[in-house]
Amino acid sequence: MSYKHLFQRALAAAPERLHFAAHSHHLWPDASYLGQLAAWEDGVRLADRKWERVMGEIWPAAQRHVAAELKLPDPDTVVFAPNTHELLLRIASARPGPLRILASTGEFHSFRRQSMRWEEAGSATVERVPLEEIVARASAGAHDLIFVSQVQFGTGQVFDGIAELAALARPEGPWVVIDGYHAFMAMEVDLSAVADKVFYLAGGYKYAMAGEGCAFLHAPPGYGPRPEITGWYAEFEDLSLPPGSIGYAPDGRRFLGATFDPSGIYRFVAVRDMLRQEELTTATIAAHVDGLRAQLLAELPIAAALRNPDSPARFLALQSPHAQRWKAELEAEDVITDVRGDVLRIGFGLYQDARDVRRLIEALSWLR
Repeated sequence: MSYKHLFQRALAAAPERLHFAAHSHHLWPDASYLGQLAAWEDGVRLADRKWERVMGEIWPAAQRHVAAELKLPDPDTVVFAPNTHELLLRIASARPGPLRILASTGEFHSFRRQSMRWEEAGSATVERVPLEEIVARASAGAHDLIFVSQVQFGTGQVFDGIAELAALARPEGPWVVIDGYHAFMAMEVDLSAVADKVFYLAGGYKYAMAGEGCAFLHAPPGYGPRPEITGWYAEFEDLSLPPGSIGYAPDGRRFLGATFDPSGIYRFVAVRDMLRQEELTTATIAAHVDGLRAQLLAELPIAAALRNPDSPARFLALQSPHAQRWKAELEAEDVITDVRGDVLRIGFGLYQDARDVRRLIEALSWLR
């Protein structure tokens, strides 16, 4: 089965490229182009009044899509921002410091760098443990904030202890923050049982196929009512407060910042609407990807250790001392993968089919 017809613009833009980095920068479907155009057209047609449409129609539609995907009981717990780092800062600012943070040793560069800088500044102490030790260490009760990726970005390892961490969470602390970027729309995620306990971060850049500028946070009710890092949109509905007052929305919008570019949210809604029209669910896309993954694994012509043999992650993590060289040699042939340390990552997406995997196998056969 091929879904290339949904990606005609992206594929035509570089017809010789073989793109196997959907886990890094997913190619955009044609629907995202229509969403981008709609954002521009609303901006010129409505001018100052465009925010009535953005916040009154596009934003709620995006909230409903996220809530439906994650099985959240209330879409109003979802708030959007240009990136997850911005949302992380607001979460941290809503707790008195210095923070005692627990994290895994495999977190993405953004959190790794920020948490190291907090340590350097004396704003936090950070304990980092292997993923399989997170729940046990969290149970000790020595932390204010627990941060862990649902799918580790480097290895594709999946964390299955969200329910256990949620059982520890309290509004007064600890708080549990799940980085779901490599899980959202890559695998089925059901937060219905823990939605009142955990924060969840993800966005549109990867498997949601919507590009940059559409990160989101699910914020459990009662957790962090007054973030210290805050913008005027956090009280957008009540600009009539007395001078000097600092109001906050009662829902997820309490974590909002200031004026933002809404085009990413337009793209996200357009892509999700397209998937619904095509009857393409996350499970359907995952099944397509699983077939491509199995095809590659059956004929993988290079010797490397597979770090995630049973993972539902949308990429293969191949560990080898040759990983950096392999990535460079593939890129010289316009075959796009990526590398993290000594791990070559090969990612799959809806825009690939069996012919693409065959071409990839042929390209890999030259590597030693």
